[in-house]
Amino acid sequence: MDSCVCAALAARDHDAAAVHVSYGQRTEERERRAFEGICDRLVIRDRLVVRNEALRAIGGSALTDANISVPESHAIGGGVPVTYVPFRNAHFLAVAVSWAEVLGAGKVYIGAVEPDSSGYPDCRPAYYRAFNEVVRTGTKEGDIQIVTPLIAMRKAEIVTLGLEIGAPFDLTWSCYQREDRACGVCDSCMLRLRAFREAGAEDPIPYVEAVARLS
Repeated sequence: MDSCVCAALAARDHDAAAVHVSYGQRTEERERRAFEGICDRLVIRDRLVVRNEALRAIGGSALTDANISVPESHAIGGGVPVTYVPFRNAHFLAVAVSWAEVLGAGKVYIGAVEPDSSGYPDCRPAYYRAFNEVVRTGTKEGDIQIVTPLIAMRKAEIVTLGLEIGAPFDLTWSCYQREDRACGVCDSCMLRLRAFREAGAEDPIPYVEAVARLS
């Protein structure tokens, strides 16, 4: 959902290209379909699709290890939840920045969000300030900037912004564990449902029927 709004902002303001990284996550195929559909709707023609084998091999996350169950939202306590994929965004950004160098792009958009999130450490502003310094010192021209336009926004604000700019929420997928209908009980689904409810809008994706009646 957040990446979709970022993509809509980038496509509105620039000649955008889009990157998708599959990393062996539970909903890999569904997320790939979402990526292609969003790019089609936003008329983003220049696309890079890559596969990262390292994150699945490393494991340590409920998203990449079948032996670790995805917890329901109410079961997540303090600290970083088991749905955190260790240092994942660094892998994504490495691909995007490398491609940006080749394309001659000046900005890399990423939909990281700190408020109303699951508390992942690679979604904090300090992380992106540090990563921008790495990019500045480690690229040929040093002029590529990672931008995080949503990082300080609450989820309901992101929904409102997305609706204003025509982000195709109907094509997005947030569920951590299902690919047919969203489970509605994992942390990602609950954050999403709450955001649409607080924004006074209806979430357009399909949920498990029993959950949909409660949400």
